[in-house]
Amino acid sequence: MDTKLLELLVCPVTKGPLHYDKAAQELVSRSARLAYPVRDDMPILLENEARPLTDEELGL
Repeated sequence: MDTKLLELLVCPVTKGPLHYDKAAQELVSRSARLAYPVRDDMPILLENEARPLTDEELGL
């Protein structure tokens, strides 16, 4: 994922920062507790496409 693009992207729910998880191919919003998929190097920033994060994944 292009780092310049990542700097511009925010979570569509909270408008907070996103963290790229390269292994899972996801953009993670800790504040929204959601992980947005990245398909073919394109982030899919739709709430209905995101998967909820568990407490374990958030380190809680």
